[in-house]
Amino acid sequence: MAIDVDAGDCAVSDHEEAFTTDTEPEEVGSDDPVLEPGRSMRSALILGMVALTAVGGVVGWLGYSAHRINHVAEHRGALLAAARQAAVNLTTIDFTNADAEVAHIADSATGDFRDDFQKRAPAFVDVVKQAQSKSEGTVTAAGVESYDGAQAKVLIAVTVKTTTAADQNPPPRGWRMRIGVKQTDAGPKIDTVEFVP
Repeated sequence: MAIDVDAGDCAVSDHEEAFTTDTEPEEVGSDDPVLEPGRSMRSALILGMVALTAVGGVVGWLGYSAHRINHVAEHRGALLAAARQAAVNLTTIDFTNADAEVAHIADSATGDFRDDFQKRAPAFVDVVKQAQSKSEGTVTAAGVESYDGAQAKVLIAVTVKTTTAADQNPPPRGWRMRIGVKQTDAGPKIDTVEFVP
């Protein structure tokens, strides 16, 4: 930098003005929001715990929901299986063992249906024995029509082949039934049976 000696202080002061700024440097004061190291760690820890608690709650709720869905599916499946077995029992009767098979049907029933079935059972067994009837039922389709937790209505399609002393080779017949199944202390029991056209 060249300095004009004759110009005196005037030239030097012009150059000083060129390098000065209009703003003053800011001082860091105590009013600035600077977090202390311990305080930021504590905030992060609290936020992490809240997030972990929320995630734990969601996972717990999802686990409970999955358990409940599995329990409902298992119970519904048990009622469906009981209705399928009832349809087979009702359509599979051999005159040589009719008393035991009819007693088994009564044991798997409950309520008014059981009472009515037991009243009619002796006459039914007599007819089966006189005709020397053998019937064998096979479930071809079954599905839960309605379910409310303690009971279900199940629609069942059954193919039944019945032979008698007079007719040894009849064609199979198809039947459709609506079977009500109710949960009891002794397990699922049949409480209604109706034939569906």
